[in-house]
Formats: sequence, structure tokens, C-alpha cells
Amino acid sequence: MPTGASDAMSRVVQYVINPALLIVFALGFLYFVYGLVEFLVRVNEGGKTDEGKQHMVWGIVGMLVMVSVYGILKLIDNTFQLNFSNPDVSRINSVSVPSNLFTGQ
Repeated sequence: MPTGASDAMSRVVQYVINPALLIVFALGFLYFVYGLVEFLVRVNEGGKTDEGKQHMVWGIVGMLVMVSVYGILKLIDNTFQLNFSNPDVSRINSVSVPSNLFTGQ
């Protein structure tokens, strides 16, 4: 039975983290496509194509980094059985705060 905290965590992952990863990956892809278009336009004009090549390379590097980070997180999750997608937050009920925490005595 999911608790309120685990439900909140799964919603944060579902509605914030996953879309943010997709947006950053999409930006890397768009940067690659921009570099590709820039490269093709300059080839037809007979100009320098180095800048377009650099944009394509950095777009690919950005996408590779995002896929690698996602893969590393999944590897850590599966190796240590952390279950990031459905965390166990039941131990929050056993946390106790000392009574003199805010008084400083």
C-alpha cells in the first residue's frame, strides 16, 4: 500500500524528473539537427562547414551524456535494489525529533 510520501515521490518522478530528462534530450537532438542544417546549407554555398560540424558533435555528445546518466542511474538502482521509481519511505514514521531541538538547551 503506497504511503503519501511515496505517492508524492512517484508523482515528482513522473511529472517533473522524466519530462525534464526528455526536454534536455530533445534540446540536444535539436542542437544536432541545427548543426546538420547549418552544415548542409554551407556545403551548398561553398562556405566553411566547421561550425555546423561542431554543433552536430556537441549535440551527439549531449544526447550521449543524457543516455549514459540514465543508464548509470538504472544500473545503480538495479545493483543495489534501491527501487527509485517506488521508494520505501515507511521509515519516516519512526523518526523522532528531540524536544530541545529548537530551544538550544
